[in-house]
Amino acid sequence: MIKAFVLLWITCLLAKPTIAQEKEWMLGPFERAENQQPIISPDTLSTFVDPIHGHTVFWESMATFNPAAIVKDGVIHVFYRAEEKLGEVGIGGHTSRLGLALSNDGSLYDRVDEPVFYPQNDDQKKYEWPGGVEDPRIVESVEGMYVLTYTQWNREYPRLAIATSNDLENWEKHGPIFENWKEGIYHNRESKSGAIVTQLIDGKLVAAKINDRYWMYYGVPHIWLASSEDLINWEPVENYQGVLAPVLSPRPGYFDSWLVEAGPPPLLTEDGIVVLYNAGNSQNIGAPELGNRIYTGGQALYDANEPWKILDRSDEPFIKPEMPFEKSGQYKDGTTFIEGLVYLNGQWFLYYGTADSMVGVVSWKPND
Repeated sequence: MIKAFVLLWITCLLAKPTIAQEKEWMLGPFERAENQQPIISPDTLSTFVDPIHGHTVFWESMATFNPAAIVKDGVIHVFYRAEEKLGEVGIGGHTSRLGLALSNDGSLYDRVDEPVFYPQNDDQKKYEWPGGVEDPRIVESVEGMYVLTYTQWNREYPRLAIATSNDLENWEKHGPIFENWKEGIYHNRESKSGAIVTQLIDGKLVAAKINDRYWMYYGVPHIWLASSEDLINWEPVENYQGVLAPVLSPRPGYFDSWLVEAGPPPLLTEDGIVVLYNAGNSQNIGAPELGNRIYTGGQALYDANEPWKILDRSDEPFIKPEMPFEKSGQYKDGTTFIEGLVYLNGQWFLYYGTADSMVGVVSWKPND
C-alpha cells in the first residue's frame, strides 16, 4: 500500500534563494524552493509488525531523516532513515528502519506505508538489533545491480555494511564490509557512511570503475577510502605501515574543523572526482559564526586516476542550516546532512537530513 504525501515544498516561478557555488569544479549552485519545507516528516500513525519481537510498532514516529536516493524507471526512490520513538532516550537510543518515498518529478512524493529494509531474524541480527539500520547511500552498477551501503547499529559498534538487490525490493545482506579483512582488525571499530563513486553515462548515474576497481569514500571523523572489484567485497586503503590512510581530515580555521563525514555517492567529472561531504564545526577553532557541532556541507576534488589524491577543497560550506526545520528537532544545533544525489530530466536533486528529524531537498539545473 502507498499513501499519498502532499509535498509542502512549493515550486515557485519567482527567483529562488541560491546556495552558492564557490569554485568552477564544484557541483551546483543548488537552489532552495521558495518557502521551502521538509519533504518527509515523522508520522505518528504509521504502524508495522516487527518480525523480531512480533509487536506492532510506530516505526517512523520519532524521526525521518538522512536519505539515500536513486532513479529507477524514471522514478526517484528516496530511502530514508525512520526512527521509532522508544521513551525519552537520546540520539542513538531508538530503533531505525528504512522507509521509502517515490517521486516522478522531484516535487510530489508518495510514501510506502511500511519500512522496506529493517532488522530481521537473520544472520545480521547480531549487528542490527536493537539499534537498527541507519544512514543509507545507494548506487547502481552498469549491469543493473543496486548496492546499498548502510550502518548496522547494535548499540555496541556502528558498522558499515553492504546489501544488494536487482529490483530495490528484495535485498540480500552481505554483512559488515571489514568483518573478514585481515582477520577483522577493523571489524570492531566504528565505520559508517559509505559513498561509492559514480559517473553519469547517457543521462544515468552508475557506479564508476577507476583502474578496474570501484572506489568508496567512507567514515567519520576522517574520511577514508576503500576499493572493490565487485561492489560487495571491499579493501581499505592503508599506508605502507598497514594503517588506515585518511584522505580528508578536519581543518582548524574552517567550517569543517570538528569532523568530516562522507556524503552522497561522489561524481566522476571532467575535473576529477567531486566528493560532497558533511562537515562539523568546532566554534573555538573553526568558523565562529556557525557555532559548535553544526553540520554543513562541503565539496572536495580528487584526481580521476588516483582517488586518494586531493586537488582542491571548498573554503566555505555550499549548504548549511538556514530554514527553521533545519535547526529544530533531535539535533538542535542544526544539520543539513547530505546523503542522496540523483539526476532526472536534466536536473540534479540533493537530499539531506535536517536536525536528525526530517528530510529536505535542493536542486540544480546545469543549463539554467
